[in-house]
Amino acid sequence: MIQTLFPRDRVARALTVSTMAFAMSTGVFYSVSVLYFTRVVGLSAGAVGLGLGVAGGAGVLGSFLAGRWSDRWGAHRVQVWGLVVQASALAAYAFVADVVSFTVVAVLVSAGRGVQGTARQTLLARWFTGAERVEVRARLRVVTNVFIGLGTLAAAVALLLDTAVAYRTAMVGTAVLLLVAVVPLVALPRTVPGLAERLRAGALAAQGAADGGAAPAAGSAGAPVGVPAGTAAPSPWRDRTYLASVALNAVVAMQFGVMTVGVPLWVATTDAPTAVVSALLVVNTVLVALLQVRASRGTHDVRGAGRAVRRGAVLLAVACVVYAAAGHGSLVVATVLLVLAAATHSLGEVLSEAGGWGMAFELADPRRAGEYQGLSQTGYALSGMVAPVVVTALPIRYGAPGWLVLGAIFVAAGVGAAAVARRAADRADPVDAGLSPIASTSR
Repeated sequence: MIQTLFPRDRVARALTVSTMAFAMSTGVFYSVSVLYFTRVVGLSAGAVGLGLGVAGGAGVLGSFLAGRWSDRWGAHRVQVWGLVVQASALAAYAFVADVVSFTVVAVLVSAGRGVQGTARQTLLARWFTGAERVEVRARLRVVTNVFIGLGTLAAAVALLLDTAVAYRTAMVGTAVLLLVAVVPLVALPRTVPGLAERLRAGALAAQGAADGGAAPAAGSAGAPVGVPAGTAAPSPWRDRTYLASVALNAVVAMQFGVMTVGVPLWVATTDAPTAVVSALLVVNTVLVALLQVRASRGTHDVRGAGRAVRRGAVLLAVACVVYAAAGHGSLVVATVLLVLAAATHSLGEVLSEAGGWGMAFELADPRRAGEYQGLSQTGYALSGMVAPVVVTALPIRYGAPGWLVLGAIFVAAGVGAAAVARRAADRADPVDAGLSPIASTSR
């Protein structure tokens, strides 16, 4: 945990401090925003939902465009711009007065969030390599979960006061925290040590993989962490292996919607008390904080990443079965089953997330790190938009059969992701180990 909160590497330390402030801002916003929009601004729940839906589309677009911008202007600059735009828009929430102004501001907030998320992923892809890269990403997720919780606790002050001034102050506070998140990023190095040598190695690896019939892929040891703008490389939209990986991992990522939307609604239909929802979220937060780094071990190997996604998807399916069973038990039985389901869900979450990161990093062509990570983040953004619809359309509407169908979807996507990773590694195996990063980590 000390290494997680106070990493020795300069870039990891800057990203960690920035993530702390960003996550606290997110925790405060999640806690007070809906009440602020409805009670203070006076918007209807339908208007808020419509505005946030439109904003979600802007987030998807921002996630995608930020990849190209990161390759052209540098991921560190794009991340700073994204945070500044998001902070400015959050501050503007204090002045919205109708549904139009609310929607415009929500679009800017979501777009900025999408931009900074892709830029951060690109920075990780360029600066770090191999096992270290996935480990740093896992540690940042632990920091995110912990500090979102702290932000939620801080927001309790505004919730207790329950006044317009308190809510507006909290909204301005989210903007200030985001500006704090910018500070450690401004001082990040503009160049990566050993970039030229790593770029040459990566170009040879990509060319060797192409000659051997494998999809270009960024591997672990020796892979480049950054490329100058204008370096020729195929578009990720022509990389069928990467497209398949993004699509399948996006399906598995719908599990976030299960925890945030499906579980609260499902608990209300069982004999368990609604207060159990908070306990389930605590279980999820604690297990992610304790196990995410451990779950990421070995996922810098593309085959290992695929296996992690598959195992995580199977655990998610098991959790779906247990959630369904909770709907047919007494108060005590339902409560116990819900806790077991949440624990199983959390284990599936950490495994599938770690595997998804590994595939997103290792299957990408390093010469276009930004565009590849932009495509990957776009998949996650689309998953976030679709998940509430799927969850409410299946488990919440159809009950146990819906849970079983959702579990089958997770298993199918996980098995598919593992197959994609295995085939990519198999195609790279004939290539000389000194040229192919995948071959060097898969044998």
